[in-house]
Amino acid sequence: MNSLKNKVALITGSARGLGKAIAERYAALGADIVINYSRDKASADEVVSNITAMGARVIAVQADVSKVADIQRLFEEAKKAFGEIDIVVANAGIEMVETPVTQFTEEQFDHLFSINTKGAYFTMQQAALNVTDNGRIIYIASSTTAFPVQGMAVYGGSKTTPRYLVDVLSKEIGHRGVTVNSIIPFAVDHSGIFAEEGSYPELRKSLLDSCPMGRLAEVEDVANVAEFFASDLSSFVNGQHLLVNGGANQ
Repeated sequence: MNSLKNKVALITGSARGLGKAIAERYAALGADIVINYSRDKASADEVVSNITAMGARVIAVQADVSKVADIQRLFEEAKKAFGEIDIVVANAGIEMVETPVTQFTEEQFDHLFSINTKGAYFTMQQAALNVTDNGRIIYIASSTTAFPVQGMAVYGGSKTTPRYLVDVLSKEIGHRGVTVNSIIPFAVDHSGIFAEEGSYPELRKSLLDSCPMGRLAEVEDVANVAEFFASDLSSFVNGQHLLVNGGANQ
């Protein structure tokens, strides 16, 4: 079994969904956890309670990743609480689907890029500045960066720039033993746009038809890979992008 004992992990957007699953997985493996949320304090408090029950140390920090000052404060509060940061998961993001290129507005474009692109970029910048030697930086991308999907032009575009940053950053700080990788999940059931039963039925059918395994991903599928990238098993895996999509072609 992998162990993250004596490690400190910071996960953005970890009050629910993928971020929550990753935070709770790391806590179960012995890590101390920094939960980040933007608005949903109640959900963040629930995750804190869950992790505390595991016996791990945990704090929750409100920070809007679209604001660089908030990201800097998030890292400062993490280091103030735990002294160091060993693992950073840039997970925070928002989705927008079923919107053709011709219908995107400037406001929608700016909103998606402010969180998904700017937020991820400066989260990884702060990670590079603050993570310990031999640490781990993990970006949660999207399968739309590998397979173009109608109605997701701006969403997929906003997730593509940070994926390229993974390539560059892995070369710039690899000499410190720090690995930088991305996880590229398929659509995740019971999370994000599919959090509610019956949501986006046509899109769900299209995605299911594209997947040989006949299902969407679950949060645990992504947490499994996040565990691998955070552990010693991936110490020589750097600058990589791992699809978690069941062999789907979109």
